[in-house]
Amino acid sequence: MKKIIEEEISIPSEIKVSLEGKNIIFNGKIKRHVPAKVEITGNSIKVSGEKKDVNTTIAIIRSCIKGLTEGFEKKLQIVYSHFPISFEIKGDTLLIKNFLGEKVPRKAKIIGDTKIKFEKDKIIVSGNDAYDVGQTAANIREATKIRHKDPRVFQDGIYLVREE
Repeated sequence: MKKIIEEEISIPSEIKVSLEGKNIIFNGKIKRHVPAKVEITGNSIKVSGEKKDVNTTIAIIRSCIKGLTEGFEKKLQIVYSHFPISFEIKGDTLLIKNFLGEKVPRKAKIIGDTKIKFEKDKIIVSGNDAYDVGQTAANIREATKIRHKDPRVFQDGIYLVREE
């Protein structure tokens, strides 16, 4: 038997929420599809429906609120032994130059409004949207994957070190 529940979440005053069908829009920046029935009243959101749908919707809403108030951040470690890696941002693409001494730069797509900062031997990927930040970090990691070589010997690359 399906369990029908109803929950209410309070929204911080600096966040504007609107509803467009089954989509919730936060500050006009983040748009998410939610499975449960949602009603917006003042500074709170009322979610009702099956337990699994309500819990999923609440998790999505809390994630969006956290992104807009605190933001999300992932730190990636740059590892190289012989050829120093350099980076360049062109539009929505990160060019990874001189990786393993290659002449042609490798490309990683930057998703959404994600910002990338470079420190000494670290890359910091940050933004409001958890999905965009995570996918951008995954794109960078995937672009520097070494194929057809032993990963115990060829350890060059960019690795995820910390998520916040």
